[in-house]
Amino acid sequence: MAQESSTGAACDDPEPLARVDGWGINVATLDGAVAAVIEVASRAEPAALFTLNLDHLVKLRNDRCFCRAYERARFITADGAPIAQLARTQAPTIERTTGADLVVPLAAAAAERGLPLYLFGSAPGVLGEAGRRLAENTAAPLAIVGSAAPPMNFDPEGHEADEAIARIACSGARVCLVALGAPKQEIFAARAIEQGVPAVFVCVGAALDFIAGAQMRAPRVMQRNGLEWLWRLANDPRRLAGRYARCALLYAQLLLLPVRPADAVARTNQM
Repeated sequence: MAQESSTGAACDDPEPLARVDGWGINVATLDGAVAAVIEVASRAEPAALFTLNLDHLVKLRNDRCFCRAYERARFITADGAPIAQLARTQAPTIERTTGADLVVPLAAAAAERGLPLYLFGSAPGVLGEAGRRLAENTAAPLAIVGSAAPPMNFDPEGHEADEAIARIACSGARVCLVALGAPKQEIFAARAIEQGVPAVFVCVGAALDFIAGAQMRAPRVMQRNGLEWLWRLANDPRRLAGRYARCALLYAQLLLLPVRPADAVARTNQM
């Protein structure tokens, strides 16, 4: 299996550079993630890129369907300061690479290579505005060949998902930005690549909302210092307090009593 190249770009099926709670991170940098997606998309190969964070790790310990989706991801980056910190103890080159940071440079690279884009998730108004702003900020013409916002109760493994996947396949898109939130977006992406859609599905969370101005991202000083979670908590304490408490407990556990990869695999197999 291939490793990251000296330029930071990930090659086909790159081996893990580091493991956190048993889950491999195989793309070290933002530039490497963009290059990896563009390379595979230009060959019209089915693939997915996920951004691993603490909330994902909490869910991965209890959700077998989410685990199966993660097992099908070709590329995984370190999303969040805690994950990047833990990963750097094994691979110092690993940097924090979030879905929100990926979208703009990825759109620019897709435009330069003439790779059509599809937007899936969020809300109709958000998709339209995000698409407009992305197109305005690419030097080359950006082809957005479709967008769709599923309902709140969307089942990523149901009939509606299969219909959406068929539309994405028919659109000719080579990169699909999936903004459903975890674990729906990852499960949907895994289902799409299982069905052989010739596109790279990049899970980006709230990134399209940030671009469209529907949500405000944390100030850059907080992003740089690993405090983006505090901004989100202050803006939505009822929804996020319990989630972040579980994440904090897991982070403390991983710092003090790190789980060996073999232990994580055994735990997954017992679910």
